[in-house]
Amino acid sequence: MTILCVRFQLPPMYEAALPELLGLLEEFTPVVEALPPDGALADLRGAERYFGRDAVELASVIRVRALALYGVDCVIGAGPSPMPARMALRDARPGLTRAVPEGAVAEFLAGKPVAALPGVGTATARTLCEYGLDTLGRVAAAPLSTLQRLVGAKTGRELYEKANGVDRGRVVPNGVSRSLAADRPFDRDELDPDRHRRALLSATEELGARLRAVDKVCRSLTLTVRYADRSATTRSRTLKEPTAHSAALTRAAYDMYEALGLQRARVRSIALRAEGLASAEQASHQLTFDPVDEKVRRIEEVADRARAKFGPRAVMPGSLAA
Repeated sequence: MTILCVRFQLPPMYEAALPELLGLLEEFTPVVEALPPDGALADLRGAERYFGRDAVELASVIRVRALALYGVDCVIGAGPSPMPARMALRDARPGLTRAVPEGAVAEFLAGKPVAALPGVGTATARTLCEYGLDTLGRVAAAPLSTLQRLVGAKTGRELYEKANGVDRGRVVPNGVSRSLAADRPFDRDELDPDRHRRALLSATEELGARLRAVDKVCRSLTLTVRYADRSATTRSRTLKEPTAHSAALTRAAYDMYEALGLQRARVRSIALRAEGLASAEQASHQLTFDPVDEKVRRIEEVADRARAKFGPRAVMPGSLAA
């Protein structure tokens, strides 16, 4: 076991703390891949030799340091490669590392539902289940040619290899995340357009606050609306200028929503993703000389300081709407 998949138990909208926690992992290995908003992969092959401890022992040290230095607990999965480490994380609990030994990957995967495998989407899982391949063990036992006929040559081979415990993935050190996402599921399939818009408002205020917390702006916004029949519609829009201003994000989100022309649609969830992240210091802002806009921006600054001091619930969703 040389790969750790760590998820820090950060409060919502506290992604600004992630870089410091990544720095904690980098004290053990330079091969760290951020998985925003609250996770990371770490390759500990060199660290195991250097510290004379295995990955599970190092995971315990990481957990203790995260608690002692930042007051943040974490859950950790360990495996011989990124894919089993990610899946082990789902079975992990605070204070306990879920480890999958190198020779036991196929056995660990066998009882898992096929949809649990990273990269297997809803449509692929549905196709496989229709043919009785509802677990990874059954997928692993199926002939490669059968899988390729069902889901395509490339996808079939990748699925066959992963189900048999063969993972060609690796940990790729990366920089700051290029996107942030906010998802708003409904308790039941929602018909009311006003509730849809309130969900959009809540999501854009969250994205704006998270962007400002890490001194970033986004260049585009992607809206995904999922329906009761499990279908989805996705629309993207490039913003007039890179921004972290919640009101600007809200206007763009509303425009995309209105353009869908939904008529009594039963909506299961609404998700927004801010993409094309860049440094706020390098972004330009077109002055509008609009006193309302300037007032809202000042209110945002006050709200951000309140969140930083008192937590994410210090400002109620919708309170910054212009």
